[in-house]
Amino acid sequence: MFETQTFQEAPLFDADHLARYTGGDEELRDELLTLMRIQAETCLEAMAQATDSESWRAATHTLKGSARGVGAFALGEICEAAEEAVPSAWPAVVHHIRETVLKTEASLPGRKSHAA
Repeated sequence: MFETQTFQEAPLFDADHLARYTGGDEELRDELLTLMRIQAETCLEAMAQATDSESWRAATHTLKGSARGVGAFALGEICEAAEEAVPSAWPAVVHHIRETVLKTEASLPGRKSHAA
């Protein structure tokens, strides 16, 4: 069950990963981080409203890819585990993912955390 899973110690944000991906372009970095934030908000809303496993998995899978793309590896790892969560666990999982999004945002360069 999701609540009892232990996750590896993945970094909240790997700046080196994103710098390699963007070639050090700070404008591109900021754009990608903004897109990931928007994706997080959209996916969290979709998770909160999910009524079937297909829509749940689509939302968690989408956020997993977005997170990993920018180097938010802890969020990606949690979303990967969440893909197979049972429906009764979804509310707690959404809360856990939301908390991880907020922690991740607080670790991003030049940004202050805001509610997702």
